[in-house]
Amino acid sequence: MHIPDGFLDTKTAVAAGAFSATGVGYALNRVRLESHQVPLMGVAAAFVFAAQMLNFPVAGGTSGHLVGAVLASVLLGPSAAIIVLTAVIVVQSLLFADGGILALGANVLNMGLVGCLSGYGIYRAVRFVVRGESGRFLAIGFASWCSTVLASLMCSAELSWSGVVSWNHIVPVMTNIHMVIGVGEGVITMLIVAAIWRVRPELLDAQEGIRARLGYTETIVYGLLIALSLILFVLPFASKLPDGLQRVASRLGFDTRVAATGSPLAGYQIPGIGSLTAATALAGAVGALVVFGLSFILARVIVRKSRPSSTRPSATPDPHATRLS
Repeated sequence: MHIPDGFLDTKTAVAAGAFSATGVGYALNRVRLESHQVPLMGVAAAFVFAAQMLNFPVAGGTSGHLVGAVLASVLLGPSAAIIVLTAVIVVQSLLFADGGILALGANVLNMGLVGCLSGYGIYRAVRFVVRGESGRFLAIGFASWCSTVLASLMCSAELSWSGVVSWNHIVPVMTNIHMVIGVGEGVITMLIVAAIWRVRPELLDAQEGIRARLGYTETIVYGLLIALSLILFVLPFASKLPDGLQRVASRLGFDTRVAATGSPLAGYQIPGIGSLTAATALAGAVGALVVFGLSFILARVIVRKSRPSSTRPSATPDPHATRLS
């Protein structure tokens, strides 16, 4: 669902960028993390980046990929999840030309803000109605599906407002494809959460108000190993079919509007490596590490900002001071 350059006109790109900057700024101001959550934020970003590289086939010669908005929101809360998705989308655009630079604001708006906020809101609403562990997984699956469809609707609105294709033409095609992709998003997210629940249930309970204590080094090592393993060992089996937006653009005839964007690792390939599989896997590994580092640094800054002023040392009163009455 990454919009390339050339699809959006100036007014849409500027408006989407303004909305995204406001939303991300609000998330940065609102998010609160504890020091033991710093590595989790970096690992979550690396995992989402890796998962987005793994396209899965859906009907009609189309593929989809995990967005990860609900997954990140359930683990970290919606504000931190917005920051994670933003870091991923920025690195994808600048390093890999996956999503246009001028369309960066729209991609952050669609997958980051709409995906995280709508997905987490629906997740909490379903959790309120359906209790227990079955309610948790039902909420995660349904919220993941909804967030994918709603993000595709926002993308449709941007393309329509840009005059690329009419609203009546793009909505049925875009929605139908992403309703199917959303099923994959929901199933994959539930499977990942089920695996986390078996080994580290406290990560899920952290957003329910229960304090989760994580091993700092353990989280980094095992989290990065999982993310890098996905890229190195699962990526060769990922679907090469066009994703949902590419398929819609080809079907409705606006795929020729794509503007070339120069990036050092465009197409997720390391230049000069003969093997396409090796070049892509290594480029993905570099991207995962860059995303991890960026999110890790942001999390450290957020933790320092989150410390309450009451923890700061107060001035020691002067015992010789004269008290006025």
